[in-house]
Amino acid sequence: MLFLHGYLSCKESFSLQIPFFSEYFDTYAFDLKGFGENKGMDYPYSLSDYVNEVREYMYKRGIVKPHVIAHSFGGRIALKAAAENGGVFDKLVLTGSAGLKPERGFKYKVKTKTFKILSRFLPKSALKGFYSKDYLSLSPVMKESFCKIVNEHLDGVLPYVKNRTLIVFGENDKETPLYMAERLHKGIENSELVVIKNAAHFCFIDKPLKFNGEVKEFLLRK
Repeated sequence: MLFLHGYLSCKESFSLQIPFFSEYFDTYAFDLKGFGENKGMDYPYSLSDYVNEVREYMYKRGIVKPHVIAHSFGGRIALKAAAENGGVFDKLVLTGSAGLKPERGFKYKVKTKTFKILSRFLPKSALKGFYSKDYLSLSPVMKESFCKIVNEHLDGVLPYVKNRTLIVFGENDKETPLYMAERLHKGIENSELVVIKNAAHFCFIDKPLKFNGEVKEFLLRK
């Protein structure tokens, strides 16, 4: 079993899952480039670079067709890798998975248009209010990487994901709202959807017993 963490997170985010699933599977987790103990980035990684990083990690350790539990950004990687080569993984568990084009409301559209207009006349330093704190905390190379990643939408690859897939979202997820879970479920033919009540984007931390139980039943099922 391979764990893929979210953006600005690390392998320790799965500290409530790794010991549990180690009773049933060989488990592997590592920090993706730029995060946790794997700091530093020589050039701005694209999503394809991260897919290659995962494949290289598996190859070096002789990991063959593992089940995957992927959170948020890790879900982007899992989706792209599975769409390109379904045989690289066995079953997929996507929790709070990112990668789909978000639905934007009127306020966001106004803000974006205002930013585009002001950026013609003002330096970037004067436009910090338009950026999230997470984005501003990134190094220059990580900012470039982030822009590459979030501008690659994976809606079109969902029909190519043939792996048996469990989609697990928290009902109060604000980062990847439930409409994304429903679109994932609709787009991936061989998928199931579980919504965990009173849980948010990190539903596997908010409700670990429920999450672990649902995932265990899915993975052990023939």
